[in-house]
Amino acid sequence: MTTRRTFLTSGALAAGASALAAPAIAQGAPLKWRMQTYAGATLGEHVAKPAIDAFNKIANGQMEIELFYADQLVPTGELFRAMQNGTIDAVQSDDDSMASPTEVTVFGGYFPFALRYSLDVPALFNHYGLDEIWKEEYAKQGIQHISAGSWDPCNFATKQPINSLEDLKGKRVFTFPTAGRFLAKFGVVPVTLPWEDIEVALQTGELDGVAWSGITEDYTVGWADATGNFLTNSISGAWIGHFFANQKRWDEVPDHLKELMKAVFDQSHYYRQHWYWAGEAKLRVTGDKMKLTTIPADQWATVEAAALEFWDEIAAESEVKAKVVAKIKEYNQAMTKAGPPYREA
Repeated sequence: MTTRRTFLTSGALAAGASALAAPAIAQGAPLKWRMQTYAGATLGEHVAKPAIDAFNKIANGQMEIELFYADQLVPTGELFRAMQNGTIDAVQSDDDSMASPTEVTVFGGYFPFALRYSLDVPALFNHYGLDEIWKEEYAKQGIQHISAGSWDPCNFATKQPINSLEDLKGKRVFTFPTAGRFLAKFGVVPVTLPWEDIEVALQTGELDGVAWSGITEDYTVGWADATGNFLTNSISGAWIGHFFANQKRWDEVPDHLKELMKAVFDQSHYYRQHWYWAGEAKLRVTGDKMKLTTIPADQWATVEAAALEFWDEIAAESEVKAKVVAKIKEYNQAMTKAGPPYREA
């Protein structure tokens, strides 16, 4: 019979021998990556930094990701090319903002009225095949699509109140390329500027408003002070954003660190989901910097109808775009048939 004393002594010796024989987990210098996010420093504290801090801590010296905010290394519109040529190793952005030359770029950010709630994003990517489509399209460009997640809805924040579709005409608005293309149908004038310049542009009158985020972001980054009016009608219920990496750099990462990165980024997606979901409701109720306005339902219905025509317009451009639009239509039809809480009756 093995006694407790002999077990402890023989066990300790065996454990020590195993430890000496086992190869070191980390060999040589740690891997170092540079990642740039679309978000400025204030917003990045929520949407990017916690995930990168967690990864660096858990990686325990084997790998380190250095985080940069909007336009710090390269302009946001050059993020894709910089990642593709290896100037930076990874990116957190939507496809649209970083000018990705893929067939799916038009769906990044806010594709008008495709999503009602933040949960629609992971549902589409994980259960309706969008993740596979994105990975295939980015592989053609030498990029690893790591994962997609949802951010906040898209609402107008403006200096002058918006109470009708007529009030949108002529408004110079900072927004995403595809959203701007759609909103131009209603007289909106899309404006492209560096993210960090938006607050000043609102203060000086260069911009009349933004259609870039929900109310949480308006308060977080200071746009609530520079606008003062929030339109409750939403262009999209959630923003689609992603984590990407240069494929060669991704291939250099050990499998266990790849899994860690994916897990940490999934946690990041989850954090944003509840942070925005809670913030959107709370600030509409308790926020004191923005007056809420609403375009009447009958007028807004014409915008929704135009979005469906816009989908077909996009689908006609390529087979891949048609495939994505078909998935979006299939999903929304299922949600509508399911009724509350998925969609209103």
